[in-house]
Amino acid sequence: MFLLLTAGIIFVDQGQRRIPIQFSKRVRGRRVLGGQSTYIPLKVNTAGVIPVIFASSVLYLPALLATSIPAEGFLGPVRRFIDENLVSGQSWWYVAMFGLLIVFFTYFYTAIQFDPERQSDMIQRQGGFIPGIRPGSATTRYLQHILSRITLPGSLFLATVAVLPSVVAILGDVSLGFSGISILIVVGVALETMKQIESQLMMRNYEGFLT
Repeated sequence: MFLLLTAGIIFVDQGQRRIPIQFSKRVRGRRVLGGQSTYIPLKVNTAGVIPVIFASSVLYLPALLATSIPAEGFLGPVRRFIDENLVSGQSWWYVAMFGLLIVFFTYFYTAIQFDPERQSDMIQRQGGFIPGIRPGSATTRYLQHILSRITLPGSLFLATVAVLPSVVAILGDVSLGFSGISILIVVGVALETMKQIESQLMMRNYEGFLT
């Protein structure tokens, strides 16, 4: 399970949807500008581990409030329900709430990170367009559609990785020594470190070539 989770996290973290961008040609004097093509890389997992952290914080809030509720009395059943279902990870209520919150915060954080309307306006001002899509509102709707489609599998994968140890613990009545969240963080940091090392090596090679 550990090896499969690690491979799946790397595969999803590196996965991206490349949206092609074509720039129209412009003539300035004797020079022809534009006419090039590039792409917008939309990652499947744009939010990283941020939704998992947000979801964990939200689930911790009821447990924190329950400590101020007396064990006996009118609100006693409420405290017992929170202690039995939202504090312990070995509960189907915890698994369901944790998974839904991760999906919600993945969409929420992705919407903050990537604004289709601003991106569409930037492409239009630079003289670019998506082949087959009109600039302006049509490009905005297209980017929103693509973003919502690729965010869904990313959010579901994050939720699955986060709740899988709890599901195994409930079904098999065993406690695992690792969690999906810790694997997400370790693999994410390792991949980011590799990218930084590659970029530094590339800068040194270019510097030596130019000098």
